[in-house]
Amino acid sequence: MAISLVTRSQWGARAPKGSYSPLTSTKGVKVHYTGGRVPPEIVDNHNLCVAQVKSIQNFHMDGNGWIDIGYSMIACPHKRVFVGRGPDRLPAANGSGLNSDHYAVLGLVGNAGFVKPNNDLLHGILDAIEYLRQEGGAGTEIKGHRDGFSTDCPGAALYAWVQRGAPRPGGGDPANPPGGQIPAWPGRLFTYPPVTVGDDVKRWQQQMKKIGFELDADGAYGQRSRDVCKTFQRRVDLPDDGIVGKQTWDASFRYTL
Repeated sequence: MAISLVTRSQWGARAPKGSYSPLTSTKGVKVHYTGGRVPPEIVDNHNLCVAQVKSIQNFHMDGNGWIDIGYSMIACPHKRVFVGRGPDRLPAANGSGLNSDHYAVLGLVGNAGFVKPNNDLLHGILDAIEYLRQEGGAGTEIKGHRDGFSTDCPGAALYAWVQRGAPRPGGGDPANPPGGQIPAWPGRLFTYPPVTVGDDVKRWQQQMKKIGFELDADGAYGQRSRDVCKTFQRRVDLPDDGIVGKQTWDASFRYTL
């Protein structure tokens, strides 16, 4: 899949106030909305999306006393997906006793102002769900926050879409989005030293060049490849160990400028 990911460092997230509880698999994902007013101008100004996500994090940390923003991922009306707590970490937004069963994905739509999700926001939610399936063991369920919890969330329009099976605008199965498929991880680690050599290395190097790195696609994973790998890992909030494993491989082919 291709996802337009906004990492925590890119949106300026505050550091968590404590340690996350681990979460290795779930039944699926619960979809949320903000429950407040979202300015209609957000559709034309992505900076407002960033400001909204920061405001939500501040409220969750300073108002609710949570260690971080409560959502796993946040989708905006520009088809961008913000990393909240991210995969493999227990969310806090689903309600007491309900967080271990489902990840929490927020769509930046509210109960006033911008209330009807556009197609790019729906695509973003589905991209976030697929990301959590690939990276965090999310199951196949897509539910609304109100399923099992007394709330209006995720609002009438978003919940009606969930009840229809969360179809991808323009057709396509959210579990198998059309186009942009990630090539299968070759099943071995690219490390240096010693130099790792092969066509799979060359394919990864070609992808790094495609997204803007200066790198020879010679099929030899040496010092320059390792340096590029470490820079990319920091860009997408992965441990910068300079090793191309499955997470780094998938993130490399998922990454969009």
